[in-house]
Amino acid sequence: MIASIPRIVIGAASSGSGKTTVACALMRALVRRGLDVRAGKCGPDYIDPMYHTRVVGAPSRNLDLFLAGKNTAKALFAEANEGADIAVVEGVMGYYDGVALSSDASAWDVACTLEAPALLVVDGRSRARSIAAEVQGFVNFRTPSMVAGIILNRTSEAMYVRLKQVIEEECGVAVFGYLPDVENASLESRHLGLVLADEVSDLQRKLDGLADAVEACIDLDAVLRLAASAQPLAFEPMGLPAKADGNPTIAVAYDEAFCFYYEDALRLLEKLGARLVRFSPLRDAQLPACDGLYLGGGYPELHAKILSENTGMLESIRRAVAAGMPTVAECGGFLYLQQQLEDAEGEAWPMVGALDGRGFKTGRLQRFGYVTLSARRDGLLACEGDTLPAHEFHYWDCDACGDAFAARKPQSARHWDCCMCTPTLHAGFPHLYLPGAPSAAARFVRACAEWDKGDSPFCPTEDGDA
Repeated sequence: MIASIPRIVIGAASSGSGKTTVACALMRALVRRGLDVRAGKCGPDYIDPMYHTRVVGAPSRNLDLFLAGKNTAKALFAEANEGADIAVVEGVMGYYDGVALSSDASAWDVACTLEAPALLVVDGRSRARSIAAEVQGFVNFRTPSMVAGIILNRTSEAMYVRLKQVIEEECGVAVFGYLPDVENASLESRHLGLVLADEVSDLQRKLDGLADAVEACIDLDAVLRLAASAQPLAFEPMGLPAKADGNPTIAVAYDEAFCFYYEDALRLLEKLGARLVRFSPLRDAQLPACDGLYLGGGYPELHAKILSENTGMLESIRRAVAAGMPTVAECGGFLYLQQQLEDAEGEAWPMVGALDGRGFKTGRLQRFGYVTLSARRDGLLACEGDTLPAHEFHYWDCDACGDAFAARKPQSARHWDCCMCTPTLHAGFPHLYLPGAPSAAARFVRACAEWDKGDSPFCPTEDGDA
């Protein structure tokens, strides 16, 4: 199949160069022109796409070549961006940074896979002629580099004029403009990255201030011409398992504590026959009527007290899991199912109690990065010997992480035990990307369709009895 989609990738020389700020500012400026702008993010990041979604008014999609593979990534990209005026894909880390010090699954690899021209964000602070050496290195490091232009960040107009001349003379690559420091427009961070977009009360004001700067300092018409120069993209349609009999309802935990989900994963569950209904473990008194439960990642440790005090929801979920409702719990959701969870101050709070462990703060990243999971026994999502692509990213740990799977780092001998599973439960720290393992998604939906509690979906009565 062929898709004609104007597109660009926004890469950066390194993490911390400001590519999220530049990407969001650029997209906001294009939206204000009345264009249909779509957004994407290289890699497994959950938080940056939340900002993209707020900017463009449509869900941002992840493009991860390790988790999905190249053709699946292209097929999902084509599906998500059909009819768009422009698709803007934000890179990850440094432009060539990929799996295990390789360039595999890097922003450069995504640009090559999508055949998309890239704009490289380069920090312009305290720079002189050596900036040309840096740009030259990125332009010539791989062939093709896909780098078609430069945007300078955090520089003044006076320095921009001089740096632009140096870069274009020395490197032969166009500089499309710059983004100056915009007062009171910085995006705050915490231990897993930027704070959530919904937590920034004046986000729209910040985005409009950044977009004003983009319109004044970046050649948007040149950016649009560059995106339009991308050639039609060829891909094979994504094959899917058969849909489940019936249309089971899966309750998806979604609030400030649980919000790490991949848009394409949720859409895949729907394509396979599931109906998704969101609920809040923070505010709702009990589970909605449902046939399955999906507890994603997020920040339960920052909301441990409120989660713990919502005893009706804790009991509702404990009863559902004990009754055999098909349940997937990842990272924060896994911690929520434990007996206890420490908050950011180290105080332990009772949680659901469906599992026997206790979650605790460590103060540093635990088992960070991509992994391949190998099933040691049959369970909800996989049979013994099956493999699933996944990733871990968490500062909290647990004293009972499970041993149903072996996790192995790519291109490394490092491995460890993880995850708990039964025929109706999959729970562990690794985040799964279901479009990269559609058979696992199909097993989950089928289990939900087959799960029976009497003749109706699970729905606790007012007195708490199932």
